[in-house]
Amino acid sequence: MRAALSPSRAADFKQCPLKFRFRTIDRLDEAPSPAAARGTLVHSVLEEVFELPAAERTPEAARALVPGRWAALVEERPELATMLADDASLTHESWFSAAERLVDRWFTLEDPSRLEPAQREVKVETEVDGLVLRGIIDRLDVAPTGQVRVVDYKTGRAPGAGFEGKALFQMRFYGLVIWRRTGRVPDLLQLVYLGDGTIIRYEPDEADLLGLERNVRAVWAAIEQAVTTRDFRPNPSRLCGWCDFKPLCPAFGGTPPELPETIEIITPEATPGDDQDSALP
Repeated sequence: MRAALSPSRAADFKQCPLKFRFRTIDRLDEAPSPAAARGTLVHSVLEEVFELPAAERTPEAARALVPGRWAALVEERPELATMLADDASLTHESWFSAAERLVDRWFTLEDPSRLEPAQREVKVETEVDGLVLRGIIDRLDVAPTGQVRVVDYKTGRAPGAGFEGKALFQMRFYGLVIWRRTGRVPDLLQLVYLGDGTIIRYEPDEADLLGLERNVRAVWAAIEQAVTTRDFRPNPSRLCGWCDFKPLCPAFGGTPPELPETIEIITPEATPGDDQDSALP
């Protein structure tokens, strides 16, 4: 197996080793959810809006991008259209209106006419002592003074008290990758929560990122141990209610598929929209 982790797969294992197994070893399909699809659409719109001249980056122009970006997503993933058609609780009008409201809220938090991102939807990858760390960053800003800001959009609400650390795990992971790639610690990590209009900012330092690196290496060591013992145990929590794998989980009376004789860990290449909400509790 290739030693490679993304923040979402690391978070999966920390949350529930069995969920990690279902996703990376069994590679079981997961049904697309309306919330996740809306998040992917909003991310796509917020990326595309920077293709417009600065003066034209308005809420109206951003909303006008929604139909075209959705059509492009459906062309890539036709099951998304089926998902909306099969959900009797949704109407296309209400679903698209919810996406447009999230786009509108972004304009109350940031002014894209004053921003010129250095990179958008950028894949990042580095290797640390044989362990590949990879992910995808929504936006990378570089100031004229050279200061670096890593920005990630979340279409949900900000985490409650006590859960900020879990939410920042993904961003610190990105900070670690950038530091190891460039030799410079990013000046600011910024989470933009469109669900409730909250922004969380965090200034990392080398000591913090070294601690995160030790944490990630410990996660990989635990994964290797689980592979050796062929033991990926469930870790029931309140998050189980949103898990597609619940019918297969022994904690709820299910039976997982047999592990293959040779276990292969597949950590996919980062793709746009990956990790957009994975680190949230």
